[in-house]
Amino acid sequence: MYDKVMESKAFIEKSLKEQPKVGIILGSGLGDLVNVIEDKVYIDYKDIPNFPQSTVKGHAGRLVSGKIGGVPVLCMEGRFHFYEGYDMKEVTYPVFVFKMLGIEKMLVTNACGGINTDFEPGTLMIINDFINLMGTNPLMGHNDERFGPRFPDMSEPYSIELMNHAKLVADKLGIDYKEGVYAGFTGPYYETAAEIRMIGRHGADAVGMSTVPETIVANYLGIKVLGISCITNMATGIQEMKHSHDRVVEIAKIASVNMCKWVEALICEL
Repeated sequence: MYDKVMESKAFIEKSLKEQPKVGIILGSGLGDLVNVIEDKVYIDYKDIPNFPQSTVKGHAGRLVSGKIGGVPVLCMEGRFHFYEGYDMKEVTYPVFVFKMLGIEKMLVTNACGGINTDFEPGTLMIINDFINLMGTNPLMGHNDERFGPRFPDMSEPYSIELMNHAKLVADKLGIDYKEGVYAGFTGPYYETAAEIRMIGRHGADAVGMSTVPETIVANYLGIKVLGISCITNMATGIQEMKHSHDRVVEIAKIASVNMCKWVEALICEL
């Protein structure tokens, strides 16, 4: 694993103009954030040694390096999911590469379903904690101490410092947001009404099929994480209409206007 990550790192570094400071992972329909990146360089996943490939609609499948407000960033335009058939090490592989590239802060975004009835489609939610309902963990198996400790702490999976910074920036811009707990579900189907009732009773405000594995690995590696969800639909049993991925992407694109303004201002001040 370590040798593979270092091979990927060496390849990516050839295309970087300077060392990235912030890593960004974009969820379904949130690719418009790439438009605010200046001096862009694209690196297709298929060209990077040992990198998985995106198979989901709304995920472009490439890295984008450049700057946001003068801050060097490296952005994943498309992520990997457990339901695609990848194992958890493959799902989180890019986060290991981020760390080896010197990235110390990571912004992870997603499109997800709302459980908290105070939410509505288009709501932006700062993630303040997670629940892992995926039945597995990306840190299982042999531990390589060159990456991180056998038993990493998860008392602050999302950086309080970065959350507070995000709130201040949103308030300054007049962007409405909520705050809540994100539950990671395996997918690839939209949850049943009974599952949503269970997940809600466990304390989740939103549910999706990503983000949790990446958050776990980032904490293991010592990367500070900020998570922002876009509520694209209310979960089964809460909304009456049937779910569709096209609708998820559509709502995410609408909400990404505020998301882009928020993230741009946020990164400028890091």
